[in-house]
Amino acid sequence: MIQVLRSVRHLTSTTMKQAVSELSVPVPWGQIRGQVWGPDHGHPVLCLHGWADNCGTFNSLIPLLPKECRYVAVDLAGHGLSSHRPPGSFYYFLAYVADIRRVVDALQWSRFSMIGHSMGGNIAGMFSALYPEMVDAVVLLDSYGFLPTDKKELPRVIRQGMDGMLEFEKKSEEKTARVYTYEKAVERLLAANPSLSEESARILLERGLLQVEGGVVFSRDVRINLKNIVRISLEQSLEMLSNIQASVLVVQAEAGFGKMVAESDQKKFTSAILQAYRDRNHTVVTVPGDHHIHLNNPQVVAPVVFDFLQNKALLHAAQQVAEMSPKL
Repeated sequence: MIQVLRSVRHLTSTTMKQAVSELSVPVPWGQIRGQVWGPDHGHPVLCLHGWADNCGTFNSLIPLLPKECRYVAVDLAGHGLSSHRPPGSFYYFLAYVADIRRVVDALQWSRFSMIGHSMGGNIAGMFSALYPEMVDAVVLLDSYGFLPTDKKELPRVIRQGMDGMLEFEKKSEEKTARVYTYEKAVERLLAANPSLSEESARILLERGLLQVEGGVVFSRDVRINLKNIVRISLEQSLEMLSNIQASVLVVQAEAGFGKMVAESDQKKFTSAILQAYRDRNHTVVTVPGDHHIHLNNPQVVAPVVFDFLQNKALLHAAQQVAEMSPKL
């Protein structure tokens, strides 16, 4: 049974103060945790964070978005306060999609909007393609909705992921989690994520650390660092994209993921995906900033996301309600 835990906090931004409740959704291996914002009967919006982050990534942005929405931001499996997958399990996008289906079933949401950052955007893209009737609007924050792999590279990359897991399992009994002081944990996160401001790092660490004897350890499952073994090609990505019925907003950061992608083939893939969105009359915009601009400086991203949700989700939902209402 789904739980909205009663430890209600208040987050303060320059524009508003908003109550945030903790969420816990039971899953077969433990629980998916998260945060809930907004009115009980507001338009539902599911928010998915990026790789190695947690749902705190939306703490700065959500207070700037339409207050008529009910935002549920989850810690994906193996991240934040959510349970790690069982021993022997891999982390890959389609497994996350199944997790999201579990969450929305528990929430009893039949139709909703999605906001995804980075990996969370790729999960949102796949979910919207596999369950097109359930999603009315998708916001992709420095994400393309799909991350294709060159089909010639598939055997090598998949084998690398499997071998990595087997090596990890051989060594896992010898390894213990490294213990940090809080300030050293902040330094470690900033060193690994140059796109984070120090304030943003501290926000993520609210859910990203566990207290242990002698200090803190990172809460995320180290297996998320292993290569994703379930890959799709550009052709498969484009076919999946064509199945999306929702309105899509792609928000690219000028110094974001596109700049980080070094391989020319990957750049060709992402260009093809962006063109496919444009060809289907979806919206692609570019904003100044880096990969975590939505967290570091949400005022840059918020206006375009606000307008999109207002026009593509809230207005559309209101029109549907009006059409279903009996005419007097």
